[in-house]
Amino acid sequence: MMDIRYAVSRTEYSRMNSAELRAHFLIESLFAPGRVVCTYCETERAVVGSAVPTGADLALEPDARLAADTFCERREVGVINIGGAGTVNVDGRGFELGRLDGLYIGRGSREVVFRSRAAVDPARFYFVSYPAHQAYPTTLVPQASATARTLGSAEASNARTIRQYIHPGSLPSCQLVMGYTELKPGSVWNTMPCHTHERRTEVYLYVDIPESAAVFHFMGPADETRHLVVAAGQAVVSPMWSIHSGCGTQPYGFIWAMGGENQRFDDMDHLKIVDLK
Repeated sequence: MMDIRYAVSRTEYSRMNSAELRAHFLIESLFAPGRVVCTYCETERAVVGSAVPTGADLALEPDARLAADTFCERREVGVINIGGAGTVNVDGRGFELGRLDGLYIGRGSREVVFRSRAAVDPARFYFVSYPAHQAYPTTLVPQASATARTLGSAEASNARTIRQYIHPGSLPSCQLVMGYTELKPGSVWNTMPCHTHERRTEVYLYVDIPESAAVFHFMGPADETRHLVVAAGQAVVSPMWSIHSGCGTQPYGFIWAMGGENQRFDDMDHLKIVDLK
């Protein structure tokens, strides 16, 4: 059974304490050894999940909530591996993913199976799925072939490299865009100055955070911000009315995925730092 997260309005958000914010917006329990774990989000009907094969292969099966014979019957899926080497088999075709390699799985794919190369160093497959109206080819996206953009500066503590895996400039998809951002040494801020997306929502998975460190993820409308304390392997679901920006106690990385009406990466509603409260 999938966990489920219902949409939260700005009015409800303003009344929530820290425990309630975490319960609604933070996915804490991903990457369980030997299991596929999924969370179904009412916002954009996204599914956020993971698969960690430690012995037997793990199949991506549809939950009853999807009312589908196969997971991808009406969905597309983006996968990025953050663990050891592994393989994703899609309808009998194997795609090998090393660490930070990605895969786009198109609508209509009937069988999706996750496998690790070695149980002692299992793959940790992270995936995000959105409803899809059209079938596009399943495509491997190695990290080296992802479109790289360098943004920010050391002076602003936000120097970072953004790698775009699934987006209109690299391969076609229905609404899913997905990528990985890595902060440079000495930088701790991502996406600051921050922004919102009125035309889409976003999910952040934070990675490469040591056990002794954390990321403070800032959320909410510009005039009423809050924060979530996030550890490695935890994801934040960000609605269209919320900023989504993190500050770490040391550099880290995060995987971002978006779905909605507009796929343009630069389609953002920018906010000035002086307007945040």
